[in-house]
Amino acid sequence: MATTLPKTDVVLIGVGWTGGILAAELTKKGYQVVGLERGRGRSTSDFIMVHDELRYALRYDLMQDLSKETITFRNNDKMRALPMRQYGSFLLGTDLGGSGVHWNGQTWRFLPYDFQIRTMTEERYGKDKIPEDMMLQDWGITYDELEPYFDQFDQMAGISGEENPHGGKRSNPYPTGPMKHTPVMTLFKEACENLGYKPFTQPSANLSESYTNPDGIARAACQYCGFCERFGCEYGAKADPTVTVLPVAESTGKFDLRTHANVVEILHEGNRATGVRFIDVQSGEEFIQPAEVVAVTSYVLNNVRLLLQSGIGKPYDPKTGTGVIGKNYAYQNMCASTTGFFEEREFNVYAGAGSLGMCVDEFNGDNFDHSNLNFLHGANIFLGQLGKRPIQNNAVKPDTPSWGAKFKEESIKYHNRSISFNAQGASMPFRYHYLDLDPTYKDAFGNPLLRMTYDFKEQDNEMSKFMASKTEEIMKEMGASEIIVMKEKGPYNIVPYQSTHNTGGVIMGDDPSTSALNSYLQMWDFENIFVPGASAFPHNSGYNPTGTVGALSYRAAEGIDLYLKNGGSLV
Repeated sequence: MATTLPKTDVVLIGVGWTGGILAAELTKKGYQVVGLERGRGRSTSDFIMVHDELRYALRYDLMQDLSKETITFRNNDKMRALPMRQYGSFLLGTDLGGSGVHWNGQTWRFLPYDFQIRTMTEERYGKDKIPEDMMLQDWGITYDELEPYFDQFDQMAGISGEENPHGGKRSNPYPTGPMKHTPVMTLFKEACENLGYKPFTQPSANLSESYTNPDGIARAACQYCGFCERFGCEYGAKADPTVTVLPVAESTGKFDLRTHANVVEILHEGNRATGVRFIDVQSGEEFIQPAEVVAVTSYVLNNVRLLLQSGIGKPYDPKTGTGVIGKNYAYQNMCASTTGFFEEREFNVYAGAGSLGMCVDEFNGDNFDHSNLNFLHGANIFLGQLGKRPIQNNAVKPDTPSWGAKFKEESIKYHNRSISFNAQGASMPFRYHYLDLDPTYKDAFGNPLLRMTYDFKEQDNEMSKFMASKTEEIMKEMGASEIIVMKEKGPYNIVPYQSTHNTGGVIMGDDPSTSALNSYLQMWDFENIFVPGASAFPHNSGYNPTGTVGALSYRAAEGIDLYLKNGGSLV
């Protein structure tokens, strides 16, 4: 029998970026907040001198255990979905801080076009430009309305960068300057300028200099060690929830963090949540945590699954187009992967940082004319010097044998004579791209797994071919003697790794019939449930999602405060 705990003001389901930001902001305002994290606790001390590529990059030490909980996947509803048994296309973080610990730190603001994408597309190109099965919709909030929350996230995390000439207007400059420019970045920058583009340094949550944020949290500068992606930062230089927002929440004395607490159900009476039921995964004990507000703050896929599992919101039905939970799943179109081989030049690509790089944005969003193109939106072209690691990064030409003396010879020759970059493209929502509960497979607790139905569309292929022509042009201008470029995409597969940028499923908007959340990330039909995070995105942009996730989290924190102050109303 479950033990019922004392009621709290707010309960958080997951303590990563979204949960951490809510915890900090709400406890500062005096609310009692309980954070339920199903994984372990952790801090920077866990990562001191642990540059272990095998453990973290290849054996996924910071990721969810797929033998206990995974997803099932299919390309279309005529296929049987099968469980993802090993990591490939994307990585699901776990433990305190979640994916905010193992991320690279690439911190973007979505474009003004993104938030009003349907309206702006129809105004410029007409309604016929949008395919009939593309579920494109505005977000219910504009860039200008969200900009103060973007700025709040930048200031908290100490984002390093310089002005994006094609981005939205900023109320303040980046709190820290751009990261160092390497010879590879300089070569890319010069090539782009020769082609008439306006390159700029990528915005980064890897600090370019020591920084103290408005909450008084001081962090050291990045050491360019190259162990960011799939790793925790031993210096605290990479902004993550455990070194930024969670210490603030803990210092108030009003934050109760409980690790190893796996939430399996949101409890509700009628259209109002009463709390959550969770299992202590160490003891097997079951608890009920009553709360005035329930904030669903875990990873995208887990947010959707928990709502469906709890019978909250109307599940999306692709056949009728009705329902909202599971709707508008979108991924990321990582396209135009381009590698250049240089015979006469050598580069040190083993030093780096997760968000060290140069970009051009001329072909992102609606920054260019799509009148004669068979796709919408676009991609950010970026050369990132993340720091190649010796096991996983070994570029050789396509005709090289995969083993033996020749393979070793070519590996040694090109380990410092090859450069790669690609285009990170937007992912548009389609009618038959969605998330629901699998009718067959269950997790270790006997609950249904989440089922993903998704495939690349002609939209993605057309964007890939267009972007490939641009990346190849840049690489040629950089002086590569041989260029290998991926120009088309095959069917989507759950392997190999592509991007962890899953979005959608609990989307925001201005119409309860087509969206699950209002602009404060509050559910339309369950007024005391808030669901911030990338699950709220109606589509995915040509950028990494974390900056926009952060902005929406600050917006949600404000919404919860208004809700609690006004006795259930946001106005």
